[in-house]
Amino acid sequence: MSRMEFLSVGPLAAALIVIALAEGRPGFRAWGRRLIRWRIGWIWYAVAILLPVVFVLVTGFITMALGAAAPGLAQLTWTGLLTVFAVRLVNPLDGALGEEPGFRGYALPLLQASRPPLLSAAILGVLVTLWHLPLVLFIGLSPIGLPTTFAITFLYVWLFNRTGGSVLLTLLFHNSQGTLTVGSFGFTAADAGRAELVYFLIVVLAVLATVVLDRQAWRRAPRSATAVGRFPLEMRPT
Repeated sequence: MSRMEFLSVGPLAAALIVIALAEGRPGFRAWGRRLIRWRIGWIWYAVAILLPVVFVLVTGFITMALGAAAPGLAQLTWTGLLTVFAVRLVNPLDGALGEEPGFRGYALPLLQASRPPLLSAAILGVLVTLWHLPLVLFIGLSPIGLPTTFAITFLYVWLFNRTGGSVLLTLLFHNSQGTLTVGSFGFTAADAGRAELVYFLIVVLAVLATVVLDRQAWRRAPRSATAVGRFPLEMRPT
């Protein structure tokens, strides 16, 4: 099974089908507003694009400080990274565009309509992790990628809520996360495994930092980041 066969476009396709069958035009309008919500302070664009880069760079430098060689760094160029970023941004078969409209654009607002953000993030984290399970079973993703996927879901939820429910910002975050990766350093064997562990720990620390330092963000999601108001009272999720 290749990454193409993994069909990361699945969440996007599922959202389109469910909205069409269950909500129709009102649902598509609400969903569409979240997808293109761009009037957000520039600092959040910086967070969405640069925070994943910081995670990877810190992971790489720590791993190198522990004695690992990083032959992949010599092959990295700004033009190459920007090209990958641009292509991934518009390719629904390569993760970000295939997953964000479904997971953060549709599933998360439904969860947050009746649940606090922390619980919603935990539920969504389980769903997203199960969705990525084939990458471990058939493609060779390191098993630690699953708890990392679960943990980083909390950061996606935090960013989504702090930007008023902007899928565009989570899309940029996801895209940046997949453009420069720990694998870009070219670590091999035990060093690669060590780097994955370091990355996981950094993500967990970042999640804990948002929970401790930004408690308000986890108490209640903004109305614009929930599905409240889209359904009659008796049809709202419970």
